[in-house]
Amino acid sequence: MRVRRMSAATVGGCVLVYTLAATVSCAPVQSPVREPGAARVLVIATSPAVSEAMTQLGQAFEMSHPGVHVRLSIDTSLDLRRTVAAMENRGKSFIGSGPIHLVAPGGDEVITRMEQKYYLLPEAKTLYATERLVLVAPESLSEAPESFEALARMPTVRIAIADQKTRLGVETSRLLSALGLNSAEGALIDLANDQAGILDHVLSGQADVGIMFGQDATRFQQRVRIVATAPTGLYKPVPHSIAMERYCPDRPLCEEFLRFVTSPDGQSVLKRLGYGPGKSPESPVRVPIL
Repeated sequence: MRVRRMSAATVGGCVLVYTLAATVSCAPVQSPVREPGAARVLVIATSPAVSEAMTQLGQAFEMSHPGVHVRLSIDTSLDLRRTVAAMENRGKSFIGSGPIHLVAPGGDEVITRMEQKYYLLPEAKTLYATERLVLVAPESLSEAPESFEALARMPTVRIAIADQKTRLGVETSRLLSALGLNSAEGALIDLANDQAGILDHVLSGQADVGIMFGQDATRFQQRVRIVATAPTGLYKPVPHSIAMERYCPDRPLCEEFLRFVTSPDGQSVLKRLGYGPGKSPESPVRVPIL
């Protein structure tokens, strides 16, 4: 089985569908009214930032739920808000020509704004992952610090960090302050624009180690190694939630997916991608069936 990735854009009334190669399909996304024995379709509106996580979760969900096809509608968080708002104004749970079931925008601030407009169901939301800070070093650095506490005791180590204008930079600054490195005299801080810059500085020898989000560092494990994970009490791990759209056409299927993402199988997928753990709802997700 595979997860088909769709753009929210339409071309001449046709939905642009991404598989291994981009093709244009004029067929509408499957209606929630199914013929007996027909496959159930679950459409997740998500952003590029977490599309890989949603893809991997979707594939794992399909494996454990024969007859279910997961599709992704990928757009920026801002465009997702606009799309859902336009959809709500029409009174239909549709993107282009197909239904939308769940929204995973890649940032809980977007979820909160959508909940305030009642575009999403507050009682049907799950924290599926967190972004955690990790310390990376090149393979050539034989004496890399084994923890962030050890890093604080090594004043000669050059540390590449992201600009504070970025979310990564904000949390890194919070972490360094907790470690006493922001104000430490002689601390060797190497400022980069973003995580790509951090990687470049570490690999070029401009910095000895770098601080990145775990999922970004995991993607580059062939080039750098993760040597430590920051204690979560020293900064604020970035939360990622997924919520059910108000007019979701298959609420029982959505509930199954929301339970799956915090199950051992779902969390195993996310851990492999470098994310920190999510959190199961205190009470099972249960919403009335429309």
